Amino acid sequence: MPINYTTRGVPREELGEAFHEFDLSGRGFIADTILPPLGVAKKDGKISVIQRENATLVNVDHANGAAYNRVNMLAKDFSYALINKGLEEQLTDQDRENYKTDFDAEEETVQDLKLKMAIAREVRVAAAIFNTTTFTGASLYKDWSAAPWDAAASDALGHIEYAKNLIRANTGILPDSMVIGYVTLTNLLLNTAILTKFPGVQVLTRQMLIDALPAIFGLKNVYVGMQSYNTAKEGQAFSGGDVWSDDYALVYKQHEGATKTNPGLGRTLLWDPLTPNPATITSYYESQTKSEVFNAEEFIQECIFDAYFGCLLKVDA
Repeated sequence: MPINYTTRGVPREELGEAFHEFDLSGRGFIADTILPPLGVAKKDGKISVIQRENATLVNVDHANGAAYNRVNMLAKDFSYALINKGLEEQLTDQDRENYKTDFDAEEETVQDLKLKMAIAREVRVAAAIFNTTTFTGASLYKDWSAAPWDAAASDALGHIEYAKNLIRANTGILPDSMVIGYVTLTNLLLNTAILTKFPGVQVLTRQMLIDALPAIFGLKNVYVGMQSYNTAKEGQAFSGGDVWSDDYALVYKQHEGATKTNPGLGRTLLWDPLTPNPATITSYYESQTKSEVFNAEEFIQECIFDAYFGCLLKVDA
């Protein structure tokens, strides 16, 4: 019996589940960990975020019979305006029939949508993080390119310690995370000072080195962006490029937990009513192309709440 398709988009909960369960962790996507998602109730509005000014010295002396000094939590209203992002992909009747013995064509279609949307999001976050306009001036940026990290003798450990201390001085909080690209990781694995941290180890494996990097740097997390993408326009020959440049590293304080007021660099805001997971999957039938069209959309904005919770390092020329 033929399926009775309509031209109106129909919510597809089962495909939404397949979309969200499609695991991209092995592909090196790190956008969600750098700027953790946070749901908001309105498409446009304000949320309260803690300012670094909250770490203020106040008078705590109290005189007998007098009122105690009162203080207020120093927060600021951060204005946001979520942007509608999304893609569509069509599955023709011919392709559905052709692939039905090979794989679930509907699931593969929405998973392909997720991959492409994840690449676009990764590129947006990389542009926001490795950004010399946002991170500019002596309090937010340091150029170490004269002693690049691709040189084994580079003082990468000293450079990272410099960034940590700068953030501590700016905010009163030590950073806990660093973001680098995959090429930068390979450079650090050859760094002489890092290799000397393993005296007596007869067989030092690559994985041992990678696992030890956060402890060596005095950080909780070291996020490595591994994703590459096709930089050529559709129809042109493939031209691969790294999403995360090897020219920069960002040391920063990451937001933790669900609270909006926990101090940190920033978060990704999502409109809960329409994109609770994130991304909503719908489909509709298109008679003129004899195709079912699958739509994935979300309302999203990647937000840097306070740049002083980060320090951008230029680590290569």
